[in-house]
Amino acid sequence: MRSLLRFSWRALALSLWVLLGLVILGLLFPLWTQARRQTVHAWWSKWLLVWCGVQVDYMGQPELHQPILFVINHVSWLDIFVVNQKRATSFIAKSDIRSWPFVGWLVTGAGTLYIERGQRHAIKHVAAQMQQRFAQQQAVGLFPEGTTSDGFTVRPFHASLFETALRTQVDIQPVALRFFDGNHRSDRVAFVGEQSLWRNGWLLLSQPGVRIECVFLPPLRHTQNQAQGRAATAQQAYDLLLAQVEKGLNAPSRFST
Repeated sequence: MRSLLRFSWRALALSLWVLLGLVILGLLFPLWTQARRQTVHAWWSKWLLVWCGVQVDYMGQPELHQPILFVINHVSWLDIFVVNQKRATSFIAKSDIRSWPFVGWLVTGAGTLYIERGQRHAIKHVAAQMQQRFAQQQAVGLFPEGTTSDGFTVRPFHASLFETALRTQVDIQPVALRFFDGNHRSDRVAFVGEQSLWRNGWLLLSQPGVRIECVFLPPLRHTQNQAQGRAATAQQAYDLLLAQVEKGLNAPSRFST
């Protein structure tokens, strides 16, 4: 009963917050400057996490003023809002997210760059959009694993989109996400496998204790990245993220449905 009550009031608060977000996107975003949009985007993301009952602990210093490519391990749809709370970011995501109810509408309106898997010119098209964002001094978020993990490790990287950062002389900042249930590492809210968005929402909203550590690692500078090339840069980012994600991982709590 307690879980149901917790889910009900959180779901109501979240629904109202999403509705407000849609109104802001439709009516106010077209009237605002880019700087104002980014400020409101970060503020809105912060409160979405509050309504979801998620505590976020930040470590390290994100690049806030220069164009940057954030390279992030991918665990949940929450990842986008965790990073956005610190700096509004245009994320690269698979195109089917666009059709998700509520979440898809919001991230689309916030400037997500969609990649059409299986399309011949998909990488080239997204790279061109990334270059435009960098030229506007914006941040772009990349999940180079290409899918989500349980949060206990990092899957192999797809390195093709690193090339855009190298070519445009933009630094790359690895961002490690570690998920907890209370004080223990956990995969309870990891959005993996065949799990539906609704099932994931129940697991998130019905129980307390979800905490995320977000670690902004020192940026990989473009001069070094250009000198060593795309593959070596991607490997360096992967090694740094893996070390952080697996840090202190002794006895993870694996959630079973």
